[in-house]
Parts: sequence; C-alpha cells; structure tokens
Amino acid sequence: MSIAVNDHANHIAPIPRISVQGFLDSADVAQMIENAAKDRRMAKAHVKVHIGGIPAAIEAYRTSPTPNLIVLESSSDRGVLFEQLEQLAECCDAGTKVMVIGHENDIGLYRDLIARGVSDYVVAPLNIIGFIRQVSALYNNASGEMLGRVIAVAGAKGGVGASTVSHNLAWSISRQLLLQTVLVDLDLAFGTVGLDFNQDPPQGIVDAVYSPDRIDANFIDRLSSKCSDTLSILSAPATVDRSYDLSEHAFDTTLDVLRATVPCSVLDVPHQWNGWTRRLLVSADEVVIVASPDLTNLRNAKTLFDALRASRLNDHSPRLILNMVGVPRRPEISLGEFSKAVAVEPLGVIPFEPRLFGAAANNGQMLAEVDANSKIIETIDDIAQLLMGRSVGRRAKRTLLAPLMERLGRMKAG
Repeated sequence: MSIAVNDHANHIAPIPRISVQGFLDSADVAQMIENAAKDRRMAKAHVKVHIGGIPAAIEAYRTSPTPNLIVLESSSDRGVLFEQLEQLAECCDAGTKVMVIGHENDIGLYRDLIARGVSDYVVAPLNIIGFIRQVSALYNNASGEMLGRVIAVAGAKGGVGASTVSHNLAWSISRQLLLQTVLVDLDLAFGTVGLDFNQDPPQGIVDAVYSPDRIDANFIDRLSSKCSDTLSILSAPATVDRSYDLSEHAFDTTLDVLRATVPCSVLDVPHQWNGWTRRLLVSADEVVIVASPDLTNLRNAKTLFDALRASRLNDHSPRLILNMVGVPRRPEISLGEFSKAVAVEPLGVIPFEPRLFGAAANNGQMLAEVDANSKIIETIDDIAQLLMGRSVGRRAKRTLLAPLMERLGRMKAG
C-alpha cells in the first residue's frame, strides 16, 4: 500500500478579513485570482477582480478609498511601470499594500519595486496556491506558514470509534512528537473526552463559543484542562440541559486563536451535518474520516469524500482510517473494494480489539497506557506522524497494515 505524505505546499496560514482588489491585464491571471478567492484559506477575504491593469486602478482610486491589498498586473516596460506606480501612490491610503504581478524575472526589478514601496513582486504565470501563499505572507509571518495545524476527525457513521481515534491521535502527537497539542471535544451534548482522560473540567469549549468577545490565548488557556505537559483538552459539557443551535461561524475565533498559538489542534467532530460541522471540516488543514467496513459506512464515507473534495479543490483528499476491522462472523467489505469506492487508500487500518479498547475506555486511559506494546499503538503513532507532515520509513508501511494482517491470519487459523 502506498503511503500519502502531507503536501507542505498546502499548509498555508489563512488570509485574515481583508479587502482585495485586482486590476489585471490578462484574462488568465484574472481567472486565477477569482478561483483563488473561492479557496478555504481566503474565505474571510473580500475579493474583487477588474480588467484594465494599473491605469484602471489609478482611475478607480481617484475618487474612492483603496482596499487593504491592491493586486496589479503589468506587462509594461520599467519606465512606464514606475511612472504608473507613482501616479497610483498619490491615490493610495495609508496602510494599503500593493502586489505587482509581472512578466519579467529580474531581481533588479524586484529590488527597485520594493524600494518604491511595493509590498511584493511575483512573476507570472502564478498558480492558485502560489498566489494564496504570497498574500498570506503579506499578512502573516514571513513565510506565510501557520504555527498551528488543525486536524479534524469525524466518523462516517455513529459508533465507529472516531472519538477514540481522535483522542489517541492527539495523545500520540503530544507524546511522540513532543508538540503542544489541544484536543477539542465538539460533541457538545455527549462528548467523551472527559471520560477518556479521567477528568471532569469545570469549563470547556462551550464557554469559548458563548463568549466570543473574550476569546484570546489566555482565555483559551484558562478554559483548557491539562492532561500532560504537552496535551490539553477543551472538553464538551456533555449535558442536555440546553440545545446547541450554533451559527456556522461559531468556532471561527477559537480556531484562529488555536492556529496562532498551538502547534497542533485535534478536533473531535461529531457525526452530524450542519453549518458549523461542515465549516470545520472544510477549513481544517487535515480531515480524517473514520469508518468501519460495512455498506452504510461505505455510502456515508463516499458522500463525505465527494462533498469535501468539491469544497477543498486545492487540497489533497481527506484521509481515511478503517477502524474495528475483523469483527468475528461479521461480513465485511474488503479493503480493496472500500478504497476503490472512495478513491483513496486508508492511512491506517485498526483491527477489532475489544479487550484493549474496552479496558482503555473503562479506566479513562489511552491505548498506549493500557498496552504500550500493541501493534495498534505503532499504527496510531505512524498515522500521527503523517498527519503532522513527518515522513515515516518502511516500518510505518508495515505497521499501518500489520494489525489487520495479524487479525486475518488468526481468523484463518481458527
């Protein structure tokens, strides 16, 4: 089985809530920016595209305020370009950034433009991801890469163990990679993160959702409960004394703070489909769908994969983890058939091991605390590394499938 590794090119900090106006010479560049505006990383930006290049921008801003970012395309020679930029500078408001897309790959031209106050100069042709990265770099850190990675884990069907997988992945990332990790339980009425970590936090994620004006790094830290030096949890209330009818953007501010302050956030997304769960899955850096090998899971997984691929056009496919594989006497869809239907190979296969999982759940422990030598722990550790963009060796390729092979071997022997 081939092992897909993270595409670092797609790990780009989201663009903040800014206004962007483009004045382009060519239809190709205009279309590229319009397509980029539909990307999840630019969901907060307000983008308008015009044809006409720098002369059109000069005319437009003689009587109108300038946006946060002006994107200009020019094929003119240097003398004309510099003259046009000087005219535009007379119309620009303080704080407006200017990106020039040119057709001359010349470091001297770049330096001259930067000296004249241009924020960035890039050479066409430019693809969607390249453009988004350049805009991100203007409003985030120098590289445009975010500090924190958000991993959203959801089940294709209720009861497939997505919460257990997400909790153990967060544990593995914090323990194995020694990265500060926050596990967020979003199953607000019935979440199990408190039970799985044997904690009863007085506050959690709902306190953040209902206090959006107070959310900052310190507030999130106060709401979190520490499970170790590197792992904290934002628990769900797990009560039904209120209904949780949340807006589509309910978790936006919380995730923005987590991205900016924590290397890894793992979201335990409940098996439901509404505005805010869809937004979380679309906006996450990594999406993991957990499924069991039966027909309902296959149908639901394919539905989710198709919907998420359509909404995440510039990202790799969501990841698949098959869980509870090899239940005795249960007819199952084969690994090959399941993979073919959703058009992706599983990132890992976790066999049905009721004693290990049952002991962990009843004791409020992670799987590694119950049996550190289990092959399943190796599988989860390897998946955690892949989700965080770390390469793994041949051992990983063996361990991702080894538990399944051992299970099937024992079944055949019996």
